[in-house]
Amino acid sequence: MNIMTSVRNVVGGSALMGLLLSIGLYSASAGALTQEITAEFRPDPAHVSNNKFVNTTPVSGYCAEYPSQCSLSFRLPITFESNRPIQANHGDSRQGAMISPPSEWKEVSVINSASGESERVRVRINGIGSTYSINNLSAVVPGSWSDVERHRKLWDSSSWVNVPRPCLYSGVGYPGSDSYGFFWKTPQAGVCSKLARYDIPLMKYTYLDFSYELEAPDPLKMSAGSYTGSVVYTVGPRGDFDMGDIMIPSDSEIRLDFTLKVDHILKVEIPPGGTKVELVPQGGWLAWLQQGRKPSRLFRDQRFDIWTSTRFKMKMECQYSVGNTCGLQNTTGTHRVPVDVRVSLPSALTDAAGRPVSRRPLLLDGSETDMFQPSHYVDHKPGSLHFEIQKDSVEEMLTYDADKYSGNITVIWDSEV
Repeated sequence: MNIMTSVRNVVGGSALMGLLLSIGLYSASAGALTQEITAEFRPDPAHVSNNKFVNTTPVSGYCAEYPSQCSLSFRLPITFESNRPIQANHGDSRQGAMISPPSEWKEVSVINSASGESERVRVRINGIGSTYSINNLSAVVPGSWSDVERHRKLWDSSSWVNVPRPCLYSGVGYPGSDSYGFFWKTPQAGVCSKLARYDIPLMKYTYLDFSYELEAPDPLKMSAGSYTGSVVYTVGPRGDFDMGDIMIPSDSEIRLDFTLKVDHILKVEIPPGGTKVELVPQGGWLAWLQQGRKPSRLFRDQRFDIWTSTRFKMKMECQYSVGNTCGLQNTTGTHRVPVDVRVSLPSALTDAAGRPVSRRPLLLDGSETDMFQPSHYVDHKPGSLHFEIQKDSVEEMLTYDADKYSGNITVIWDSEV
């Protein structure tokens, strides 16, 4: 009996599939800035239990300058400028320096461009910063003060390294003669405001930094390919990025574009000579002939090795079919017998219900093997195909007097689930 194996994949007929989530450079459109985000998943034999995406997005802004404080941030060329003076000791936080970023989780649908499958990514803004600039600060806060002391006296709660709640201290502030760089962590939604103690004729934010968290789906449960999606944040008074009623942005929207790509592996190898399978009785034919008894069954287990990071199904095709399974036929073409084909998989592979796969029937209709999924990357682990002809069929074969039975069976591992 000849066993043929086939590995089918959703992309290009190759056994290698891929998923990449990408975030890259920003671009500007009318009234909006677009920022791309990139991450990728590739199975790593050195870290088989790591089922997470790697964020490959270039880091800019605060987290690039102070990596010990945070890991993921962007610097966008959005500026803010006050449209009227900020009054000292104003009674409404919206009439002064305030920040309210979109700190709550947002869900983003990403679509596989080839299959149309949809997954969800979650993103939230967990930090925000800039550099504020005030023309001729020494005239706004008169006196023979140092730059650091002048910034402290300008506000009711000292300089901007002292963060108003619910925002949190980020670790670093950097004052200049007329400017102050800051970054505030925003673990929860809310308004963070500073009360001016002096009249400020004109105030600017010279750029926008923000850090973010990203939650991606389990790549092992995703098909290979490219997934894209986007989310838009409004910028300005009462928007997602809300700096109060006085600070007016140069752009009204920030659009985050996600491109997710997954690289999966699905590879199966059968040892040399393993595609030709001879079914024999327990102990071999000679032992049965010497005992003078008919064998109760004919069987052979064939090992294979598998590498996979993706879900897959298994199917079977036959040269000769008998009911819902494959068969072998004698040389004269007058008789066929069914072959029971079963599969056992490594422990990290289960069916859709999470059950282990041990001697699972492999049928022509694929009903028992329609989906297997890995709990982590399976790297060069053994499985088995079990072939068996039952006793009743063996007895039928023996009536055909030393005839030879043969047939081709094709076993397919197919990632297009």
